[in-house]
Amino acid sequence: MEDPTAPRIAETHISYVILLGDRAYKLKKHVSYDFIDLSTRELREKICHREVELNRRLAPDVYLGVLDVVDSSGRPVDHLVEMRRLPDERRLATLVGGGADVTACLRKLAGDLAAFHADAETSDEIAAAASPEAVRRKWTENLDGMRPFVGTVLDASTLERITDRVDRYLSGREPLIAERASAGHARDGHGDLLADDIFCMDEGPRALDCIEFSDRLRWGDVLSDVAFLAMDLERLGASDAADRFLAWYREFSGESYPSSLADHYVAYRALIRSKVACLSHEQGHAESRDQARTLLALCDRRLELARIRLVLVGGLPGTGKSTLAGALSDQMGWAVLRSDEVRKDLAGVSHEEHPPHAFGEGLYSEEMTRRTYDELIARAQLLLTHGTSVILDASWMRSSDRDRAAAVAGETASDLVHLRCVLPADVAAERMNRRRLQSTDVSDADVATARGMAESFEDWAEAIDVPTDAATDQVVTGVLPLLSGGVR
Repeated sequence: MEDPTAPRIAETHISYVILLGDRAYKLKKHVSYDFIDLSTRELREKICHREVELNRRLAPDVYLGVLDVVDSSGRPVDHLVEMRRLPDERRLATLVGGGADVTACLRKLAGDLAAFHADAETSDEIAAAASPEAVRRKWTENLDGMRPFVGTVLDASTLERITDRVDRYLSGREPLIAERASAGHARDGHGDLLADDIFCMDEGPRALDCIEFSDRLRWGDVLSDVAFLAMDLERLGASDAADRFLAWYREFSGESYPSSLADHYVAYRALIRSKVACLSHEQGHAESRDQARTLLALCDRRLELARIRLVLVGGLPGTGKSTLAGALSDQMGWAVLRSDEVRKDLAGVSHEEHPPHAFGEGLYSEEMTRRTYDELIARAQLLLTHGTSVILDASWMRSSDRDRAAAVAGETASDLVHLRCVLPADVAAERMNRRRLQSTDVSDADVATARGMAESFEDWAEAIDVPTDAATDQVVTGVLPLLSGGVR
């Protein structure tokens, strides 16, 4: 069996780590990049002290201090960070790779990070680093920094697709990102939470190696900070563990955010690590090419999950609009807004009431219908700008209402999908009659209503017809591929 205390040397893109007995010593490389300058002894000394100071926040018993490397005359020529050596077999990446149960470690780490973020420094300057402009700038700088590797390491089409997806997400979600920054979710975090640098010890997890060379790279939304580890767990093939870790962090921190924002930040962290792998490849590590590509693919996949969609589910009464909308919402986790409910909310009528009506009168007058669609679209716009995809369940019989929904999709950089439920009139009538007898639905529509609407339904050329005469799960299975498209 290999001696766990045997001497060994490890290497990162900016450091050598010398492992001797129960100690680890980190020596900074004499390098200079656009993100760090280690070209002089003085700069390396400063970074060493900063590394110890910052990492003691999450691992106070690991970072012991800074040692001088001296020449024969006693003059300092370099510096080492002295650390307690932690056992490799307790490394989170090793445990995950070996199929170990890391539930307790990740849950404790999620709680520790929630407490760490709650006490971490914040300021107007730190909040500005999490602003929409700053988030976009970070993406742009990193994407630009990766373009020189296109052809030799990276695929051009993947990088351009990522650029487009990032632009669309950020263009429509500025209110969400700005509100989180101003609400105190921007903190001085760790900045580089990787499974290789986390150790599951009996006394609790220890997170090492935060970013010490740039305050701005540590500053940002706390969700971006924890997304780093979620990304790395997914890279290691532990997607379920990544999702549980994020859920525990949400629980302990009281965080509230749409899943698209988590996907967005996981994607960003994958891009960062892909860039690091590109730099490693440039330094002569040929095996880093595959890692860079794998991470870029992870970034692309998460940005696909983060896409925001506005789905119009329309058609005549009794054709299964609400059933389909509800089933899609359950499947995708998207919000569903129903015109029947909004209409009664505006009128101050409970959803269970069914007041007498006629098509075009009362609750269904031209004025009330206009107000209903105004409110429906306004609610959708608020959700879309805050990172939640929306399914709008309404008849959508008028092209003017559909045009207004399309305008909101454009304003919020959301992909628009038109679905029209279709069903033979006699089957729809039977459904409406059964629904009326059971009084189980908010809808007031009857056969006469459906007949009047059919005569007034305006051409809907953009819609994809969805036959709803099959079982709901079969209908949903057929619709899901349609959601990957959308009008931009």
